Amino acid sequence: MQPITDNLLDWYDSHHRILPWRISPREQQAGVAVDPYRVWLSEIMLQQTTVEAVKPYFRAFVEKWPTVQHLAAASQDDVLRAWAGLGYYSRARNLKKCADIVCADHGGHFPTDINGLKSLPGIGDYTAAAIGSIAFNIPIAVVDGNIERVISRLYTINTPLPAAKPEIRCRMQALTPEQRPGDFAQAMMDLGATICTPKRPTCFVCPLNGDCAALRMSDPERFPVKAPKKERPIRLGAAFVAVSGDDEILLRTRNEIGLLGGMAEVPTTGWTARQDGEIDIAGAPFAANWTAAGNVTHVFTHFELRLAVFRARDVPPPEDFEGWWVKIEKLSAEALPTVMKKAIAAAIPDAFARRGKDE
Repeated sequence: MQPITDNLLDWYDSHHRILPWRISPREQQAGVAVDPYRVWLSEIMLQQTTVEAVKPYFRAFVEKWPTVQHLAAASQDDVLRAWAGLGYYSRARNLKKCADIVCADHGGHFPTDINGLKSLPGIGDYTAAAIGSIAFNIPIAVVDGNIERVISRLYTINTPLPAAKPEIRCRMQALTPEQRPGDFAQAMMDLGATICTPKRPTCFVCPLNGDCAALRMSDPERFPVKAPKKERPIRLGAAFVAVSGDDEILLRTRNEIGLLGGMAEVPTTGWTARQDGEIDIAGAPFAANWTAAGNVTHVFTHFELRLAVFRARDVPPPEDFEGWWVKIEKLSAEALPTVMKKAIAAAIPDAFARRGKDE
C-alpha cells in the first residue's frame, strides 16, 4: 500500500470515532462481523444529516427494528413516525421499500455487489460504495463531503466543486487499498470530521501532514474550491391549526408523492418548491373562526418556506375532510415533520411540552 494509505490506517486503528453503527478495528480482529443492515441504515440516515443528529435515531431504530426483517414487517406509518424530525422524508419511504425488497427478493440479505446494491430503492452511487466498502470489503472509492475536503487539500485540486468530483473520486480510488477498504473509507471520513475540518484544521496532528500539498502552500482552508452558491428562493403559504373543544388538533396525511410525502400535517395551502400557495384565510380548508397566530420560517435544501399560521378554536368535526383528531399531548407520536411542528407551536406554544400519562 501507499504511505498515505498505511499512515491513515495506522492512525485510524488508534483514533477512530466510536459510533453506534460501527465495528471498530479491534472488534473486527476479535471476529465481530460487520452487519450490512446497520451499515445501510446508518448510511441512509447520514445522507445530508450530521452524525450527532443521527445517533439517537439510529439507536431508536435498531432497538425497535433490530434486523431488516423486523423493519420489513413494520408499517410505513410507524417508520415515518420514528423518522419524524430527521428530515428528507423520501429517505424513510425508500428505507421501508428497500427493506421489503431485500426480504422479498433477496432472502433477507443485502446484495454483495455494487450494481445489486444500486438496484435497491434509496441507494445511489455514494451509498452503494459506502455499503459495499464497509460491509463487503469491495475496494471502491467512497467520497462524502469530508473526503472531498481531504482529497482536495492533499492534491490542491483547484477545480471548483461540483465539477471537481470526478477528479476527487479518481484520486480516492487510487488510494483505496484492496485490504481494509472499508476501514480506509471510514478513516478518511474521521480525518475530515475531526482534524481536516472546514475551518482551522489541526494540521500539526494530521497523519498525512507530510503529504499535504495545501499545507505546503500554508493555505489548507482555501480547499475545496466551491462554485458560488445560487440564491435560495423564498416560497410562501399558510397553515391552519384547528383545535376542537376536546383539546385535539386536526391532522391529515400529505400526498405520497412529493416533498414530505406521506407525512402528517396540519392543513396547508398548495405551496411547493416551485410555487407559492395562498397566504391568508382564503386558503382555509373549511370555514371556521380563523385568527392569525404568527409566522414561521423553515429552510429546505433548495428553498426557504414562510408560512402564515392561523388558529381556530372549538372547531366541530368538519364534513368531508379526510383527516383525524389528535390530543395535543399525543402529538409527539405523530409523523410530523419539523415545519409542521413549528406551525403548531406558533398556534399553541406549549403543544410539544405536554405529555400524556402513558408517555
